[in-house]
Amino acid sequence: MNEITIKGAREHNLKNIDVTIPRNKLVVITGLSGSGKSSLAFDTIYAEGQRRYVESLSAYARQFLGQMDKPDVDSIDGLSPAISIDQKTTSRNPRSTVGTVTEIHDYLRLLFARAGEVYCTNCGKKIERQTVDQIVDDIMQRPEGSRLMIVAPVIKGRKGEHAKVLEDLAKSGYTRVIVDGIMYTLDEEIRLEKNKKHTIDVVIDRIVLSTDSGSRLRDSVETGLSRGDGVVKLVDMTDNNEKRYSQNYACIDCGISIEEISPRMFSFNAPYGACPQCHGLGTIMKMDEDLIVTDRTKSLAEGAIRVPGWNSG
Repeated sequence: MNEITIKGAREHNLKNIDVTIPRNKLVVITGLSGSGKSSLAFDTIYAEGQRRYVESLSAYARQFLGQMDKPDVDSIDGLSPAISIDQKTTSRNPRSTVGTVTEIHDYLRLLFARAGEVYCTNCGKKIERQTVDQIVDDIMQRPEGSRLMIVAPVIKGRKGEHAKVLEDLAKSGYTRVIVDGIMYTLDEEIRLEKNKKHTIDVVIDRIVLSTDSGSRLRDSVETGLSRGDGVVKLVDMTDNNEKRYSQNYACIDCGISIEEISPRMFSFNAPYGACPQCHGLGTIMKMDEDLIVTDRTKSLAEGAIRVPGWNSG
């Protein structure tokens, strides 16, 4: 549809008018004072577009946006979600931007929080959070008869003998661990070099996949997530291929974790979302030593520093 069609607009001083406005064009509404320009643009077209947009959001998201009443109009067709830049006096607050003054920033941070995708700042991999049901459903899609291991990471790339960790696993009833890629039983002696980094995974369950495996698989996944701090691994014993699942917003490879994404994380004027260096101002006050200390061969008394207000003698 290439047009926005308004029929029967009666908001404020509009007298049941019909208007057709082309889409994807810069349209200017002109007229005498009191002729209904703002009533048509803001109180009818924008109000309806914003109302439709807000109603499409969840109840949680709606609390961040103001709800507008339905305008007095018979119908509006071809209207997309709308934003408006109100006529207002701008302040000289250094934290104000075009986005905050026009309130577009409120929509952008909501968009980033709800539709954004999270990537690890270290390795660039996408960070996703999965529920137990999603993990189980993904595993159950594998061919029937697949021989699988549910494994939980306990130690990842840390130096030490980790004797206490292995002892605690044995006391908890586990029988097998994978240390640096090699499987051991916990009833045998496992000696690790103290000054080398080691990776230890505990085997939660070994299972041959079938249509009746759902309940057992769910229990094993829940146990693995609990033992692995929200991370569990699935190992195909046929080819030793490994797949990792995370219940947290965390990069499994780098160990970087973040909290659940929320709109306040994208508010640079609030302490929770502000840059820790510039505190949301966008600028950092620093001095240039080369401009202040003009001659490093001189002492302070000899006039090494040359700045206004400094008594250099």
